[in-house]
Order: sequence, then structure tokens, then C-alpha cells
Amino acid sequence: MPTLSVATLAALQSFKQEEQERIEKFQKLHKSAEEAFESRNNLTIDDFKEDWQLSQFWYADSTADTLLDALLEGATEDTVVCIMSAPSVYAIINKRDRSTLPTKHIYLCEYDKRFELLSGKDHFGFYDYNEPENIRDDLKGNVDRLLIDPPFLEEECQFKSSQTAKLLLKSAASKLITCTGERMKDIVLKNYEKEGVQVTNFFPEHKNGLSNEFRCYSNFDCKLWDRVKD
Repeated sequence: MPTLSVATLAALQSFKQEEQERIEKFQKLHKSAEEAFESRNNLTIDDFKEDWQLSQFWYADSTADTLLDALLEGATEDTVVCIMSAPSVYAIINKRDRSTLPTKHIYLCEYDKRFELLSGKDHFGFYDYNEPENIRDDLKGNVDRLLIDPPFLEEECQFKSSQTAKLLLKSAASKLITCTGERMKDIVLKNYEKEGVQVTNFFPEHKNGLSNEFRCYSNFDCKLWDRVKD
């Protein structure tokens, strides 16, 4: 019977220890609302293990920072921001001084309910792209800034995600960002033709790297990127 090398055993033990620490941290968060609020401010996206079955791949912090900055640029205290299927962008909020954020109305809509711990119940909404109209009623037609990252590089997922996006946006002046694979370009431009979405010159990056080239699409230019016309 083959035996594991010392290095392999050490790596396995380290992995088990990290998993146990992560479990204990989440258990502590569930103890009470007060403790959860205090601990939530210390959570980072690295506290959440990627679930590849859900097509979860966390953005690099620099990318998450850029996307959050684009959403908040020019925002006021009344601006409503929604981040859909991109918890690593929402997590960046915890790395900032919340008193400096221009608005408190920043919501996370996500299929994985673990992330309610990140945003808090009041700012979380369950979202399954298979049910595009099943979204928080108070967000429908009220979102000024929207970032949506469809979980799968499939036409159906892209289309249903766009249905939800259009349901949430307040007006033609609302800002929309969607990040997805480069090979989804034609589908994205078709789905958001009326919204004026185009590919930008900003290239999102992920913490662990992806074999699929990612692109950022939006219906506005900003200090962080320009839209690129073919």
C-alpha cells in the first residue's frame, strides 16, 4: 500500500486546519446578531471557499476594487447599488471605511446563501438565474447602478440574467456593468442592445486564474475604463 510523503501529509494537515478554522469562524457568526455584525466587518472573500459546482471564481482584489469604484463613482446617499452573483466585489466593502461610502444602499443578490453573512440580512437577496423574475420586490425598478456576473458561460444563463437586470434598472440613465467571458460578447451585446452596453478596455482578473478570457461590458465610460467600438 503506497504511503504519502512527508510534504504531502503536511499539506493535507494544513488544508484540514484551514477548513476547521473556516468552519469555526462561520459558527461564531451564527451565534447572535450582535456578534455577527461585528464579525461580518472582518470577513473577506478568502473566508469563503469557491464552489466550482456553482461556477464560483473570486475576482482578484484589484479587479473587485475597480468594479466597486466604478459602481460608486458619482453616487449620492440616495443611490441604490446592486451587485449580482459577484460576492467578491461586495466583500471589498469590508476593506473600506464604511463612513466614506457615498451610499448605504448597496445590495448583494446571490444564489449561495452563505453570503448573507457577508452583507447582512437587510442587504441580501436570494437570486437564481433560472427564475429571473424572482428577486427582491423592493429592488425592482429601483436600481441606479448594477453589476451582474452571470455564473455560467451559456446563452440561456446570459439571457435570463439580462432579464433580471432589465427588471431591476430604474431608468435609461441607470448604469449597468456585466462581466463574463469574451466568447459571450455577441450574446451580451445582443441582450443589452437597447441599454447601450459595449465591451470596455478593462480586463477583469481572478485570484486563481481562469482558462476563459474575461471581459467587462458596460453602458457607460468612466475614469477606470472606456467602451470600445468594433
